[in-house]
Amino acid sequence: MADVAREVSVEELIENARKKFSDTFKRSPTVAGIAPGRVNIIGGHTDYNEGFVFPMALPLYTVVVGGPSDDVGRCRVVTLAAGADDPRDVEFSTPTSEQPLTRSDAPAWANYVKGVVANFHGNLVGFNAVVASSVPLGGGLSSSAALEVATYSFLEALTQSPAQSPREKALACQRAEHDFALMPCGIMDQFVCSMAEAGNILLIDCRDLSCELVPFTEDSLRVVVCNSNVRHTLSGSEYPARRADCFAAAKVLGKKSLREATMDDIQNHLASLTDVTIRRARHVVTEITRTQEAVAALKRRDYKTFGKLMTESHNSLRDEQEVSCPELDALVEAALGVPGVLGSRMTGGGFGGCTVTLVEAGSVDALLSRVKEQYSGQPTFYVAAPAGGAYTITF
Repeated sequence: MADVAREVSVEELIENARKKFSDTFKRSPTVAGIAPGRVNIIGGHTDYNEGFVFPMALPLYTVVVGGPSDDVGRCRVVTLAAGADDPRDVEFSTPTSEQPLTRSDAPAWANYVKGVVANFHGNLVGFNAVVASSVPLGGGLSSSAALEVATYSFLEALTQSPAQSPREKALACQRAEHDFALMPCGIMDQFVCSMAEAGNILLIDCRDLSCELVPFTEDSLRVVVCNSNVRHTLSGSEYPARRADCFAAAKVLGKKSLREATMDDIQNHLASLTDVTIRRARHVVTEITRTQEAVAALKRRDYKTFGKLMTESHNSLRDEQEVSCPELDALVEAALGVPGVLGSRMTGGGFGGCTVTLVEAGSVDALLSRVKEQYSGQPTFYVAAPAGGAYTITF
């Protein structure tokens, strides 16, 4: 399938990073942290509402390769990631109680690294590191969480600190994104990057942070991720706005979160809700139910129902949560016109990025051809099976 993006192996990413490290720092690296990107199969904009999400890790990875610095008080990080903003080489001091780390306006990618350093549980030392990644930036496949979790894993290996549980690692990385990238994300991305296991999709209850691995190894089906390769500028401001809308709706309904709400609650408070908060609440309440129903359908191998729920999720994200865009809608519409496609939806925060499609294996080529024919942009395709979560390597 010539249109499918070439899968860059972890070994190739590590080799590229090791070469850059040796060229830059004139020595060999000692450790590496590795973490995957992810695609959320269903459960859009439910995580910060304490609902359910159903992501799987992708065989797209971020690696952080490095070693200790001669200067115990300094850190230097270089990125090879395509699309990262300049400068691509940053330095900062290791944080102390007297001089904690602070965020900077540029480069944006460095704030994810600095945020993890600031929230690391072990005894830090100065380090040098190189980042390499096959997770597309701005594609809605969680390049930020992959960088955060890979960085945290790298620091664990570097300092030989007792490993945090995947849960605690994920929570530390979420704090990094809140405090340094200033993105009030839910817990989904960091959890799946830390906790995923190959051959499984991860059901996360974002209220109590419990997780369930749900096997997905059906040979007759494929998960196809299609990157629209567009990212609208309003994505950075509209995600926090949607979060605020949902919190406002929960407050009017007298609920701790929209996880506690029902459609009857919304109907009974129509006079107190705005048109916008009504739509946001309807999306979240129905999406939580759809996610639970989808997982149940997958467990009983009812893939037709699973795909139908994926498509209903997209329609709600488009009409009620209003986070889609013409490019994503066009990709979903093209996919649904292909025999053998069971369901398709946008994935990620919205306003660009990717769609995810469940399709019969024999229809993948037809799907790619149809999308290329009907989509006006230049899509990138990934045909993926559920991958594993973060790990470390010592050289």
